[in-house]
Order: sequence, then structure tokens, then C-alpha cells
Amino acid sequence: MQRLYDLIRRHPTWVDSFWAAVLFGISVAGGAARGETAGTDSPVRIIPVTFLLCLVVALRRRLPVQMLLLTAGLGVAQLVLDVETTAADFAMLVIVYTVAATGARWASWLALGMGLVAAALAQLRWPNENSSAVGNLAIVIFQTVPFALAWVLGDSMRTRRAYFAQLEERAARLEKEREAQSKVAVAAERARIARELHDVVAHNVSVMVVQADGAAYVLDAAPDQARKALETISSTGRQALAEMRRLLGVLRTGEHQEVGEYVPQPDVQQIEDLVEQCRDAGLPVDFKVEGTPRPLPSGVELTAYRIVQEALTNTRKHGGPNAGASVRLVYFDDGLGLLVEDDGKGAPHELYEEGGADGRGHGLIGMRERVGMVGGTLDAGPRPGGGFRISALLPLKPAH
Repeated sequence: MQRLYDLIRRHPTWVDSFWAAVLFGISVAGGAARGETAGTDSPVRIIPVTFLLCLVVALRRRLPVQMLLLTAGLGVAQLVLDVETTAADFAMLVIVYTVAATGARWASWLALGMGLVAAALAQLRWPNENSSAVGNLAIVIFQTVPFALAWVLGDSMRTRRAYFAQLEERAARLEKEREAQSKVAVAAERARIARELHDVVAHNVSVMVVQADGAAYVLDAAPDQARKALETISSTGRQALAEMRRLLGVLRTGEHQEVGEYVPQPDVQQIEDLVEQCRDAGLPVDFKVEGTPRPLPSGVELTAYRIVQEALTNTRKHGGPNAGASVRLVYFDDGLGLLVEDDGKGAPHELYEEGGADGRGHGLIGMRERVGMVGGTLDAGPRPGGGFRISALLPLKPAH
């Protein structure tokens, strides 16, 4: 049945042609029988009109307006040539519906006018001699109602299709806007992450410069070559710091550039302080560390801190009353594992995408970008039974 339905949808003109052929056969047979009964040559006169009316049914979807005008002409021809109505005149009802549903607006109103006067003109041309004036009026009303209903149904289909087309256009536009906003969010988040990573590296380079300068001054007893090597280290460090400041200026194009000392960014050791702050704010947090803590790359430590920060803040925002959370850090031989869970109502996935923990980030977008920049993996989603879970694995060496 589905294949048949698909075939009908792909070839509507074939379907209309089939029904036009059926209508033509019924009309010719009915006209012939009526001609034999009346003893006239009416079958000969009605065949051309019948054929053209059936052609209207066959081509109604391809040429709705043209077929409406042809129907109007055939109606006038029937009145003039005294060709009484037959089954083929059902085509008038069909074309009224079709034009109301798919034709131009002026053609739709023309079809309504034709439908409203067709029965009255037919009754005036071929009145029922056995009926009174009231009876003929009742017949006109009875025959006019189907035309009105056909037009109303067609116009309703037009309105419905326009409504669905508007919904589809709106959905497509919203999807494009969402993709554009997502791209902007990713770019902004990458810029912010790059600035933070820059601060981490710049701080380390600053420390290297200070240590190299100090060594150059305390090693007076060392050979000249050692002094020259230390001075080279100092010079190289200063050049690297100047280059990074230049790159940061590119990232902050159009923004106010703050001038000040570089300070270290948060690390894994400060996650415990972050947990304590959440507890003081009324969010119960269970914090565990597994494995042997050891120094990690600065980028990994910053990423771990930001993931926990955003996850806990989202729990406070969207977890609902009486929500609790747990933070688990696992030191592996080749990386750091993070697991942050809550048992609240659980924020929808879109909320994590739209807003970050500190009001500047972008939820899961920021988390994925951070994890991706250190070569890690991130898994986030609702927990069975309620709540939300964020799991990340941060390798000690970034993937190439």
C-alpha cells in the first residue's frame, strides 16, 4: 500500500487521467441511454463537451487556471447548444476545489462565483416542469451547496498548506540562526580559552625570564660562556613573551586591552576550594580523589578546573531544590579522569549549550572545546532516574 501511495504522489496526472477516463465512460453511457429514451441525437452533441470536461479533470493540477476558464466556456456552450447536464459536469465541482486550493487568488474567487451561479443558470435553462417555483428554488439551493462546500474545503487546504509552509520556513530559519549562534559561540569560546591558555604559558615564560635574569647576576664566578648562555635564555624568553602578547592583541581585536601582571590560572589543587565554595552556598558536594596526585600540564589542570566549575554551577542553576552533586578525580598513568554527577531534575541539554557557568562561557560547547584542545574526550547527558552526568578523560600528552 505504501508503494502504491508513493506512486500516486509521484504521478498525480496519471491518477487524474484515470478518473477522467472513468468519468468519460459513465457520461457517454448515460448520455446514450438518455438519447435513446428521448429519441434525439443528444449523444452526438454531448460527446465533444463531455470529452473537454473530462480533460479538465485530467489536467486540473497541471493547469488549474486554464482549466477553470475552459470549464466556464464549456458551461456557456452547454447553455447555448442546449446540452443538458451529465455526469461529466462533476468536473465543475472538481475544478472549483482545485483552483480554491492551488490557483491564483483571483481565480479562486472566480471559481466561487461560477459555482454559486451554475445551478441557478442550469435550472433556468432546463426547469423542472413538474415542480413549483419553491421546488425549483430548493433544487437550486441543493445543487449550489456542494459547490460552496468544495470551495471552502479547497480554501481551507490552501490556508493549511500556507501555514505548514510558514512553519517549515520558520523552522529552517531558526535552525540556520542556531547554527550561526553556535559558530559564534564556538569562536568566542575558543578566543576565551586561547586567552586563558596564553596567560598560563605567559606566566611560565615570565617566571623563566626572572629566573634566567637572576642566574645571570649570581653566577659571576661562572665562565663567560655560561653567562652568555643564560643571557640567551633571557633574551629568548623575552622575545617569546612579546610574541604572545602580539598574538593576544590579535585575539582581542576591537576589545579593551587590559594592561597588568599575568597571574596563574586555576589548577586541579583549587578544585577542592571550589567544592568548599559550593558547599557554603548550600549545594552538597561529595568530593573524592583516586590515584596518586602529581603535577599535570598547565592546560590539563585549567581544563579540569573549568569543567568542574561549569558542571557544579549548572547543577546549582538547574538542579532544583535539594539537589546534590559528586565530583570524582581519578589519576591514571596516562591522564586524568573527571566525573561530575548530580541527582537534581537535570538541566536540558540545550541549557548547557546556551549558558556557561560563569556567565561568559557556553556550557557544553565550552567544555567540548576545552577538552578537544588538550586532546581529551567528553561524554555528557542525563542520568537514568534523573540528574546529569559529565565525564571527561584528559590525556597527559595531547593527541596529534
